[in-house]
Amino acid sequence: MTDNKNNKGVRQILLTGIFWRILFIEAVLLVFSLFFRWFTEDATPMELFWYGVRIIILVGIIILFMMVTLKKFLTHRIIAPLEAIAAANKKIQDDMSVAEDVEIPDNSPHEIRTIITSRTKMLKTIFDVSEERLRLVNFIRETFGRYLSSKVVDEILESPEGQKIGGRRKTVTVLMSDLRGFTSLSETREPGEMVQLLNRYLEQMSKIILKYDGIIDEIIGDAVLAVFGAPESHGDDPERAIACALEMQNCLGELNKEIIQSGYPPLEMGIGINTGTVIVGNIGSQLRMKYGIVGATVNTAARIESNSIGGQVLIGKSTFEQVNGKITAESPRNTMMKGLKKPLVFYSVSAIHSEYRVSLQLPVAANQNLSIKLPFQLWTIHDKKIDMIPRIGETIRLDDNTIDAVISPVLEPFTDIKLKFDFCIQAHCFEDIYAKNLSIEMDKDQKFNRLKITSMDQKDRNIIKKWMEQAAG
Repeated sequence: MTDNKNNKGVRQILLTGIFWRILFIEAVLLVFSLFFRWFTEDATPMELFWYGVRIIILVGIIILFMMVTLKKFLTHRIIAPLEAIAAANKKIQDDMSVAEDVEIPDNSPHEIRTIITSRTKMLKTIFDVSEERLRLVNFIRETFGRYLSSKVVDEILESPEGQKIGGRRKTVTVLMSDLRGFTSLSETREPGEMVQLLNRYLEQMSKIILKYDGIIDEIIGDAVLAVFGAPESHGDDPERAIACALEMQNCLGELNKEIIQSGYPPLEMGIGINTGTVIVGNIGSQLRMKYGIVGATVNTAARIESNSIGGQVLIGKSTFEQVNGKITAESPRNTMMKGLKKPLVFYSVSAIHSEYRVSLQLPVAANQNLSIKLPFQLWTIHDKKIDMIPRIGETIRLDDNTIDAVISPVLEPFTDIKLKFDFCIQAHCFEDIYAKNLSIEMDKDQKFNRLKITSMDQKDRNIIKKWMEQAAG
């Protein structure tokens, strides 16, 4: 709290100081005059009394005159200019836009006019620096906000610890999405076309992720890693992540309608979601760092996503336990994956019924309409490595999205494969087809694999569609 004794204005301090100093001088003169007359003229006490009264009256008149004239003089020349400077400074504290020159009389002292000139130059420098800093901060936010979440940029800029390497443990929900067959598609298209298509896709997906308050941790080609619950948790991170994933799938369906008209094949996307503890923070070195997340939760989300097919949203067991009763999901499925000590459990979600009500509009599986036997060779894919030894198979039924086939030996569920038909038709040979084994089924005591096509040349799809139309005709 400010001491009231130290909270006096220049007017009060200056006039009070002058008054008491004049009064002291007059008192000294009064005492000296009385003593001098008594000593030199041998005056009586009564004469000294009346002499003192006259002196006091005269002193009062002098003090009154001095105070009136000095007050007017000092107010005009010194006090008023200083008060004007103080008032202008106070206005700046309340509103920076009123920082203007202080108006004072032209005959104000040189020192006061120098203060005002220095103040104006100093404020101009401060405002220029502040404006430049604000432009720089906004530039950083706008520029790096395209590479990082705006919340992450704010945390780095505003926190004193924002630029230090290190992190903290947090429970988050990780969303991993990936386009199916985009790499093989890019091999048949011009780079400019593919970048344009990818940007259209990423723009739509990014809007949805930000809508549900997620942050995009990383974009690796056509894969997106998003986090819900960092830098700050919301209490419903798993629900927001699932709703976001479902809306992303629905949005891709609408986007496909546009890109098909532009001559591109439809895109398919798989999404995996997992909840768990990660390390969140600045990762790297003083030369190169990134704000991101690391931990087994991220790896598990990637494994879950690798088991998804186009149009699917798969969630891990830890996520399911937090949203059970709020979603529509298929029965759990599990698979043993490399590096895991126990089977990976996941659920295919088609709707969420919490505060975020989103239902999957895209079909996950297609109906088999064409019964046909076509021989083919296939190669299994593990960790994006294609086995050198092929297997033999033959289709039972197929459409442009799904293949039922007899394969020897039978494929394990969720196995990724590359297959190629062993024939050509009308000088057209089928390109490589990439697919994922969904399940092992039975047909008349014969086991067969149900394959979901993840990547197929559009010309090949058109031929199969033509066969289906002829079979239905």
